[in-house]
Amino acid sequence: QVQLVESGGGLVQPGGSLRLSCTASGFDLDYYFIGWFRQVPGKERDGILCISNSDDSTYQADSVKGRFAISRDKNTMYLQMNNLEPEDTGVYYCAAAIMVATLCEIDEYENWGQGTQVIVSS
Repeated sequence: QVQLVESGGGLVQPGGSLRLSCTASGFDLDYYFIGWFRQVPGKERDGILCISNSDDSTYQADSVKGRFAISRDKNTMYLQMNNLEPEDTGVYYCAAAIMVATLCEIDEYENWGQGTQVIVSS
């Protein structure tokens, strides 16, 4: 069964850090395009950080540049979030696709995690 399971969300103060994990089962994540998406209250889900299957191409949303980083190790992908801001509050989803034409184009990712809530608040 193909599955992505996320963990690591929670409540963090502004300026703090958090690392999200997403573990794949049923397929080898090494061969996939992977990414992290975010849905903030009242808005659509948007891609924030995505990389190609060979890790040689990256898309970063302007809102997270210099603060967030994506990585993978074996069958787990990570989103390291630093210097968090209240505007980063939302539900974070990991996603994977065997092939995409445009990184972080939401419709191109066929495998999704269940989502994990991140709240940035003092």
